[in-house]
Amino acid sequence: MTRANPASPARRNEGWRHVARALATASAVVLLAGCEDKNTFVAPPPPKVDVATPVQRAVTRYIEATGNTAPIKSVDLVARVQGFLQSIDYQDGTFVKQGTQLFTIEPETYKLKLEQAQAAEAGAQASLRQAEADYKRQAELVQRQAVSQATLDTSTSNRDNAQASLQQAQANTRIAEVNYGYTKVTAPFDGVVSAHMVSIGELVGVSSPTQLATIVAMDPIYVNFTVNEQDVLRIRAEAARRGLTPADLKQFPIQLGLQTETGYPHEGHLDYVSPTLNQSTGTLAVRGLVPNDKRALLPGYFVRVRVPFDQEKTALLVPDTALGSDQGGRYLLVVNSDNVVEQRKVQIGPVDNGLRVIESGLKPEDRVVIAGLLRVIPGQKIDPQTTKIEQPQASAK
Repeated sequence: MTRANPASPARRNEGWRHVARALATASAVVLLAGCEDKNTFVAPPPPKVDVATPVQRAVTRYIEATGNTAPIKSVDLVARVQGFLQSIDYQDGTFVKQGTQLFTIEPETYKLKLEQAQAAEAGAQASLRQAEADYKRQAELVQRQAVSQATLDTSTSNRDNAQASLQQAQANTRIAEVNYGYTKVTAPFDGVVSAHMVSIGELVGVSSPTQLATIVAMDPIYVNFTVNEQDVLRIRAEAARRGLTPADLKQFPIQLGLQTETGYPHEGHLDYVSPTLNQSTGTLAVRGLVPNDKRALLPGYFVRVRVPFDQEKTALLVPDTALGSDQGGRYLLVVNSDNVVEQRKVQIGPVDNGLRVIESGLKPEDRVVIAGLLRVIPGQKIDPQTTKIEQPQASAK
């Protein structure tokens, strides 16, 4: 019986190579399967975004403008009589009370003229007394038919002329008194006097009144500003709703602040409202009156002015940083009940104590995105993190 020859070494090696290739192929399939499981896409979690409901509180609405201060009284002090300036009786730039003597203009000449007029008046009074006595005598004699009527008529004429002369003398005395009074220039009201414009010994009042200085009243002080036509219509509508008369409008309070001050620390009230609008500018001229006892306001200052005209009890407010803008206007990002972001168009109002008033387009229960606006887009689902809007400190009044 013939036996089969055992496999040669070459054949055995070839078999092992086939087995190794099969094992390598199986391992590759397993590795590929593992890689495929690890590369499966998993959606990222929704971003965490801070949201808050708008703040509700009472908000006072203001008309805001830029104005300038002006003195309620400013007078040039002038020399009303001719003479040499004898003295300057104040310090330049000081505050003086009404009636304070400021300048003296050579009073001797005018004092002598006053005395002369007083003497002439005394002589006229004596002449009148004599004429009246003579008239009475002549009247008695006429009644007794001791003298003619012509004599009485002459006596009557002399009495009337004496009376007229006395009146003329009295007028001359009054004029002399006035001129003598003009030699002392006094403050017509409380105020600050400017630097003197003439020197002692200078001849003043020669051909026309000579300006000596200027006095300016500082307390109270005017504030002039203008209001645009739209604001005028709003104020008139609010006044009609509240039943206010034009006289009541003048009692509206006003607040103002200097360019370097925080808030509006100075308070006063409206004093004047122009009856007509300026057609070229579309504005209404308005004036306020502000106490200025500490003289913090100087005439000519530019000031910030606001006039409260209405108060809303339940206004909605959000931080300015929560607002966005595009070609359609201003908007807020609001999160709906499905935690999806929506873009909401809104109408904005003024800033009140650091928060922006939203006039329309927002509800009290809306959740507004107040932080992380760059991480969200409309239509995106988010993980809202409810927080509370912090209210800044109230500005100085």
